Amino acid sequence: MPEGDGRNLKRIGIIGVVAAVAIVGAGIAARSHSETQLATWTSTQAVPTVTVIHAAASKGTGALVLPGQLAALQSAPIYARTSGYIRKWYVDIGDSVRQGQVLAVLDAPEVDQQLAAAQADYQTARANQQLAASTATRWKTMLAKDAVSKQETDEKVGDLAAKTALSNAASANVNRLRYTQGFTRLIAPFSGVVTTRSTNVGSLVTAGSAASTPLFTVSDISRIRIYVKVPQAYSAQVHPGMDVTLTLPEYPGRTFTAQMTRSADAVDTSSGTVLVELQAANGDRALKPGAYAQASFPVAGGGSAVELPASAMIVGQGGTQVAIVGSDGRAVLKTVTIAHDLGDRVQISAGLSASDRVIDSPPDSLQSGDTVQIAQHQGAAGGK
Repeated sequence: MPEGDGRNLKRIGIIGVVAAVAIVGAGIAARSHSETQLATWTSTQAVPTVTVIHAAASKGTGALVLPGQLAALQSAPIYARTSGYIRKWYVDIGDSVRQGQVLAVLDAPEVDQQLAAAQADYQTARANQQLAASTATRWKTMLAKDAVSKQETDEKVGDLAAKTALSNAASANVNRLRYTQGFTRLIAPFSGVVTTRSTNVGSLVTAGSAASTPLFTVSDISRIRIYVKVPQAYSAQVHPGMDVTLTLPEYPGRTFTAQMTRSADAVDTSSGTVLVELQAANGDRALKPGAYAQASFPVAGGGSAVELPASAMIVGQGGTQVAIVGSDGRAVLKTVTIAHDLGDRVQISAGLSASDRVIDSPPDSLQSGDTVQIAQHQGAAGGK
């Protein structure tokens, strides 16, 4: 190969190597630039953009409306006190019953046979007692004439005491079985209404089972109890004797008058509320145990109460909370007390002030200490 051609090939090789190095370097630089851009974009996307609102001062409604749970004045589940089969039942759900009225009758042949055997045992014990009594009397008479020893007389008197004890035990067993036999008649403990029935003719019922279903439930609904949880901020304004208005969804436009009868006088730490009891007359049976009602208390609105859209609420294991933006741009979760649920907005009686910057519709993953970015355009106070 000529010397000139060798130099040309060498020059071409060097140029190729330089070009390859340049291409690889350009690729590495482009990839590094892309990774930097991706990291910047990821970091930017990790900071959520949120909408901040301010709580509006509550206008107050002139009344505190809270949900209440209705319950019967008294309610008793009726269980069988003896085992047997249902012979007949006399009442069904919705029937009115009076105190002492028979609800159902059981057949309990085993109890009948046990009672017959116990009565026979009692008769035997009575006969032995009477024989021991006459024997002891004779031996006491003979002892007075020195015809028998005192030791023998004491034995006869002791035998009488033992036979008397056996007779008393047999009598007690007879009485116990008579009471058990009486339990074959299920009776109403008080006047009221039958609200449940879970038995049929021929069904076997077993006594002494706490897990068994009651055969009947009798409830006194002449008056109704209403249990309401009042927020702590209003607990000082409610008191026994206060008249409260009730409304129920099944009676639109109708109101019922109840009276507060008692208060638990203790704040439930899990909900920040005080349990109170109301009572209302129920002559027409319009109020039903277990129903839901709205109780309107005539109290003034709390002076520090504020309102927020319901979308700002966070309900979780920590209770009811809102997320606010701190001065350092980080989110802080604060527990609040809801005084009144107004549907699309809620009235908050504690835990929040009008100056707090509240995050509306916070992300589900938001935690205290997370950095957030505030959107540029904000709505009016108390709204989006």
